[in-house]
Amino acid sequence: MKSDTKKILIIGINGFIGSHLAAELLKRRRYEVYGLDLYDFRILHLLGKDGFFFTKGDIYKNWDLLEEYISHCDVVVPLAAIAQPKLYIQEPLQVFELDFEANLKIIQAVVKHNKFLLFPSTSEVYGKVRENYFNEDTTDIVVGPINEQRWIYSTIKQLLDRLIHAYGLKEGLRYCCFRPFNWIGSGLDSIKDAQNGTSRVVTSFISMLLMKEPVKIVGDGKQSRCFTDIKDGVDCLIRIIDNSDICDKQIINIGNPYIFLSVYELALKCIETFKKSPKIPEDIKEHATYKFVSREEFYGKGYDDIFYRKPSIEKAKTLLDWKPSISIEDSLEKCIDHLFHEWKDLNGNS
Repeated sequence: MKSDTKKILIIGINGFIGSHLAAELLKRRRYEVYGLDLYDFRILHLLGKDGFFFTKGDIYKNWDLLEEYISHCDVVVPLAAIAQPKLYIQEPLQVFELDFEANLKIIQAVVKHNKFLLFPSTSEVYGKVRENYFNEDTTDIVVGPINEQRWIYSTIKQLLDRLIHAYGLKEGLRYCCFRPFNWIGSGLDSIKDAQNGTSRVVTSFISMLLMKEPVKIVGDGKQSRCFTDIKDGVDCLIRIIDNSDICDKQIINIGNPYIFLSVYELALKCIETFKKSPKIPEDIKEHATYKFVSREEFYGKGYDDIFYRKPSIEKAKTLLDWKPSISIEDSLEKCIDHLFHEWKDLNGNS
């Protein structure tokens, strides 16, 4: 590696975003990638590659090592978090401990060692806003009441965004907060996550189809989202890394406003793409249908929904010359292919 190679630390590197980001950084051959995670099943194919340094460990138990990594690297990307809506309701204290307390300690170490922080905010920060496009710098933040437990994640992320902004003003922290809007793709969640009810919506729908169950649409299905392929998202992250000077002190939406679907429309699109897949056996395809269920039946008490979520991506276009290009059909095909292989392995099929 050249002496001017950028060193990137990804905390939670085995996660959905971390594993894809690490793979793409290494493919471009101008970065060293350091990683820490409890698991390695998503990054086994990266082990042993030039420029890849991974430690299986815990951000609590291995803090000294983690701080050494922070001091050694140029860019820190802390991706360890609980980001599944059902867990916001079931395990709110765990969400607070990992998503807030652990990340605050990491942020403070980044300040101490004067590194660039690429921090994952979330589109959930915007909450119940009904603007046509959510703008990073002007859109108000509106969340639900305290007894709607799902808002703990949104408010944790909002407070971290505000703390990072304050560290930038008072301590000179160099940072960019990025807000993903429903990133999807291969390895988003596992079938086991879907069976436990802790997966995101696309994994949940496809897993139900593989299990010959009707897709469960929560409420009336009119909740609308923009779905963004992980490859488009990662491409934008690397552009931020490469242009950290112009992205310093910025919050950047990363989403695909051109793919705007209601949950009902997404269910139909999943079923359509599932039925077209040449890999799915016909006896499974013939069961592909959907049904509506109540919010309480699916999530339990304490769930409140967000009915509209569409990003303005003008800042990403202006600063980074970035816009998404991958279609929803291509993204869903990759999700279906990945989950079908997992389903075969779980069922002992070759």
